[in-house]
Amino acid sequence: MDANPASLSGEDVKGASSGQLDLDVTQHTLFEEANRYDHNQTFREALRDEKGVLLWAGVMGAAALSWGFDAQVNGAAISVEAFRRDFGYIYEGKAVLPANWQTIFNVTSTVGAFFGGLASGYIADRVGRKWCAWLGSWILCAGIALEIAATTRAVFTVAKVILGVALGFYLSVAPAYCSEISPVVLRGITTCGVSLAIVVGQLLSNVAIKIFGERLDRWAYRGPFCVHPHGTWYARVTSRELALLSFGILHGTDRDIAPRLAQIQETLRLENELYTNAAWLDCFKGVDARRTMITVGVFCCQHLSGIIFVLGYSTYFFQLAGLPTSQTFSLGVGVTACGVAGNISSWWLVNTVGRRIVAFYGMVVLTGMLTLIGVFDVIPTAGAQWAQSAFTVIYSYVWFLTIGAMGYVILGEASSSRLRSKSVGLAAVVQSLWGLIMNFALPYFVNPDEANLRGKVGFIFGGTSLLATVWVFFCVPEFKGLTFSEIDERFKMRVPARKFQEYKGRPESDG
Repeated sequence: MDANPASLSGEDVKGASSGQLDLDVTQHTLFEEANRYDHNQTFREALRDEKGVLLWAGVMGAAALSWGFDAQVNGAAISVEAFRRDFGYIYEGKAVLPANWQTIFNVTSTVGAFFGGLASGYIADRVGRKWCAWLGSWILCAGIALEIAATTRAVFTVAKVILGVALGFYLSVAPAYCSEISPVVLRGITTCGVSLAIVVGQLLSNVAIKIFGERLDRWAYRGPFCVHPHGTWYARVTSRELALLSFGILHGTDRDIAPRLAQIQETLRLENELYTNAAWLDCFKGVDARRTMITVGVFCCQHLSGIIFVLGYSTYFFQLAGLPTSQTFSLGVGVTACGVAGNISSWWLVNTVGRRIVAFYGMVVLTGMLTLIGVFDVIPTAGAQWAQSAFTVIYSYVWFLTIGAMGYVILGEASSSRLRSKSVGLAAVVQSLWGLIMNFALPYFVNPDEANLRGKVGFIFGGTSLLATVWVFFCVPEFKGLTFSEIDERFKMRVPARKFQEYKGRPESDG
């Protein structure tokens, strides 16, 4: 073999250029075909033809069960007398967990999630979402085992940190994966499914607390702890043949999946023009700074609307309001059951009404309900206590119907494909930071040996929810019915949030 191969002739170069042109034309044709298919595909056709997408979105979305379970069991365990007795002290004849240790238990989990979210953005880009979730599963098992075995505050704290790291992985991977593999007509539903998995996890937590919570031994809280329950990446970093195989598994072997692959490759090519050698700082530069603000902002709205107060402390709050223990456990289950019903109801709204409208009007209603929860706490009657509890249950339905479900849809759609792992990781980090703030403040607001505000905390969250409502109106676009390339173009052209649906551009960007 010659050490210095002969250079190409003029005709060879011309032939190569012609071949590349033909390839580009073919790619463009396939891209257009995929866009037409996405826009023309009906919901019924998607249910019939995309069984692989639904299956694998369900499998990955189920990882969020653990996040929902852990988030809920933290607050619910405080309502268990045996837990307060073993890890707290007796105050005026009742077992009380000190506010500072409530804060430590809750904060350490969110600290772990902070680092888990950061790490997952790096790991998912290199080994894929599936293996990132697999690693998170092993970390989760270690955390659960240590949580069950803990007999001291220090050991329990370490267990919560380990659990938090695993849950940071899950929260970052699940919405990104479901968004990437889904066609337009199913994208809203599969990403809403992540929120459904979270609230089902919370429901399982409350059911476990109700079953075990009235025991007098350690298994009153150990029992619930024992119950603790890809395609686009291939298109970017592996061969075309492996990508085709992966999409064949998702969409079935009967469908021509070459247009779908070409659509994703073209979307990545367009984004590469804006983000070459993407790094974390690219999330805060140029067009993508706005996209990052939206992905992070919707998670901020979820916290500012008081979800940790209403769900995380619902059972404990009912007890402080003077309701019998057996009834408080039942109401805790009812709160999360209403959340499940609300999320399932959102599946219809996400494709008919859209993301922006549901999120905005949902925030308006939640703001009013939080204010009423505070008002009822001022009225010293038994009827007001039950009315306050009823609003807490209804709040759960509305939250999961609106911002609770739409937040994950918007998260998956607002982030660019090239930076999605990093954007979703950042959103998980910001959510952890808000969790730190809320879990630090709430015990001091609610506890009888501290501020003892009880339901009056609703006034505080009514104000923060109002601010979040204004932000949603001005900043969150409507992504309903748009392909990722169409979303990219609107961001590139700096279309205002309220004009996304009115903008009539070409399906692909001009580059």
